[in-house]
Amino acid sequence: MTMTDPTRIERRPWGKLPGGETVAHVMLSRPGGISVGVSTLGATITGIWAPGRDGARANVVLGFDDLAGYLAPEYQASYPYFGATIGRFANRIRGAAFDIEGIPYSLRANEGANQLHGGRGFDRAIWADRINGDALHLDLVSPDGDQGYPGTLHVSAIFSLPADDELAVRYEARTDRATHVNLTSHGYFNLAGRDAPGIADHHLQIHADAYTPIDGDALPTGEIATVDGTPFDLRQPQRIGTLIDAAHPQINLGDGYNHNFVLNGAASKLRPAARLYDPASGRVMELATSAPGLQVYSGNALTEPVARRRQALALEPQHFPDAPNIPAFPTTLLRPGELYASETRFRFSVD
Repeated sequence: MTMTDPTRIERRPWGKLPGGETVAHVMLSRPGGISVGVSTLGATITGIWAPGRDGARANVVLGFDDLAGYLAPEYQASYPYFGATIGRFANRIRGAAFDIEGIPYSLRANEGANQLHGGRGFDRAIWADRINGDALHLDLVSPDGDQGYPGTLHVSAIFSLPADDELAVRYEARTDRATHVNLTSHGYFNLAGRDAPGIADHHLQIHADAYTPIDGDALPTGEIATVDGTPFDLRQPQRIGTLIDAAHPQINLGDGYNHNFVLNGAASKLRPAARLYDPASGRVMELATSAPGLQVYSGNALTEPVARRRQALALEPQHFPDAPNIPAFPTTLLRPGELYASETRFRFSVD
């Protein structure tokens, strides 16, 4: 890892939404390392350019080169959240409802009777941008009652390149009323490049002894199950294509991976979580996070013309799905005076 080159940050106008709101695009780059594009629409990572074994750089996340791609009817219809910041609550909440201290709250349902990724969430918002030293800060205020959530929530998404080969994403939030918060970056990765056909030949390792099984609605049952003897045992690197069609009830329910892994080690501390490797290009991505869980989604429902089925793998560091309704899961309750903080680092190398 080298830290010889300062981060270069370039901001430019990127267009307007149909309602007239202005969107900006910011590029963070290290001359000898990676480059990362971020849009103020949804605090979205639009691209990560990383070198391969042959020195050639490729964009390794799904997304678009211009704002029009994100506004296109076909993308809006399938809406796979490419690279977006998800909030107020990443993943699913059963019945789009929860109680806080005996008070019931009804949320906006957007996946049948359930809520997915915060309803019409932070991924749809325009974030205010500012440059602070070598970091891009994006700020958002979610008003009391937004999508049914209590409290006014002040959120920051901070993007930086702490080293030539590393992207850091940090989320912070504060509230004036007790509320539930669970933020993540919804990146879809294909280390062979954005246009490569799929991730079957990628090798995936996850530092997790357990996972949370799902039901037919992709919601957790509340069980924390061992990965022993299952296709979820990724403690050693495994070829993805060998596992995502395995004869296992949970793989059948998810049509592949669409599961939360219970990461080893103490949550709230940055620790290794996953390693993704593409043998063809030699690119390696190592993911470290302070989040307690890692949602792994093998792109099972991606559809053309936006993307091909299983073209990329989503790795989403976050709290467990439906945590507000499952007391055994780590709490996502944020109270006034407390700071929600979560950090993830993506380190790129070649092998």
